[in-house]
Amino acid sequence: MKKQEYIHVQLPDREVNTGFTASQIYYLTYQVSRLTSHLGLHPKDYSSQVGLWKLLGRRKRLLVYLSNKNTGLYVRILKKLGIRRLKGR
Repeated sequence: MKKQEYIHVQLPDREVNTGFTASQIYYLTYQVSRLTSHLGLHPKDYSSQVGLWKLLGRRKRLLVYLSNKNTGLYVRILKKLGIRRLKGR
């Protein structure tokens, strides 16, 4: 499998702000892609599957929060990261 390149999200400031919602979504997306590729090689690794579900749930909650607070940034992040829209949003 091809290693996924980092996708840089435009942050409002130059410093890396790990508390910023967009940064958290970016890092969770990176972890999701790593776990997905791991599960492609090890399909019976159930503990990793549970971890993936937890990461996806956390990312979904952050996306819901961001769509309510800043719709423009939400749409830009979806396009940059290649994530589908949330249902009903």
